[in-house]
Amino acid sequence: MIAVEVSLVRGNFVLEAEFSAGRGITALFGPSGSGKSTILNMIAGLVHPDRGRIAVDETVFTDIAQRIAIPPYRRRVGYVFQDALLFPHLNVRRNLGYGRWFSQEPATISLDQITTLLGIGHLVDRMPSTLSGGERQRVAIGRTLLSNPRLLLMDEPLAALDIERKAEIIPYIERLRDDLDLPILYVSHAVDEVARLADRVIMLIEGRVKGQGTVPEILGPGLGASQDRFARLAVINAGKPLYDARYGLTTVDHPAGKITVAGRVRPHDGQVRIVVRATDVTLSLSRPNEISVRTMLKGTIAGIEREACHSVVSTVWASPACRNPQHSRFEP
Repeated sequence: MIAVEVSLVRGNFVLEAEFSAGRGITALFGPSGSGKSTILNMIAGLVHPDRGRIAVDETVFTDIAQRIAIPPYRRRVGYVFQDALLFPHLNVRRNLGYGRWFSQEPATISLDQITTLLGIGHLVDRMPSTLSGGERQRVAIGRTLLSNPRLLLMDEPLAALDIERKAEIIPYIERLRDDLDLPILYVSHAVDEVARLADRVIMLIEGRVKGQGTVPEILGPGLGASQDRFARLAVINAGKPLYDARYGLTTVDHPAGKITVAGRVRPHDGQVRIVVRATDVTLSLSRPNEISVRTMLKGTIAGIEREACHSVVSTVWASPACRNPQHSRFEP
């Protein structure tokens, strides 16, 4: 368990954050400049808060009142940055070996296990300059894991990658989440990443924790993840994914009916998370015919709210074109 209660003032920026995180992926989510990376740097020992305390299980990393500040190299914290930062003069095998050399703890995972987990076994004799962005980032993750960390910090690890490379590396981050008994703090301001990867979300806005909870609770319209009504979304859970290789589509079960999504979907704990954006929803008074929409759900408009949207379980939200900024709730 990671427990964070910190305060920091830098110029006009004030950070006041208190939260806890456990196993799996906890996403620090929010707009740029909200303090997400600063919190990671505090946990790693690279930045010291003005006041507060940081502890992992029974080990106190930082306690300003007690004058405790464990040096970064003794915290056993793995840190993955936006850029892979591999040693350019070392091949992949020797880059990975640096992680093992750096660790002062007995090995809990082998090089072969890491290369299999991250799918980089065929790259071990290559030089970093010959790797794609996604391959370099997987090697960087492997090097970090071989240092035997007690927790993993990931600071927007996909931000420097294009869409294809992101699609390549996300399944490997899912493997880390599902196969390793390791707390992971994952910084991102990309809704799609957080919705797919996170077990828990801490929302940060202007240096303050505005909410913490499950993905549907925090990313739903009720907490206002986006002030732009056309960018609002809902996250719903579905199950029993069935992939159709002929068309490259996956169909999942939901109480409202069958939902079809593009690509092959890998379930997490038997469930699939689906992001429904307001701009993806079309309302019709009758069943549409002869259009390309793959998912049609029958339901009733249960209410229209002019101000805040409240997150409702098993509810799809739409944002139709109205005369005033308002939000409709659609119940299957």
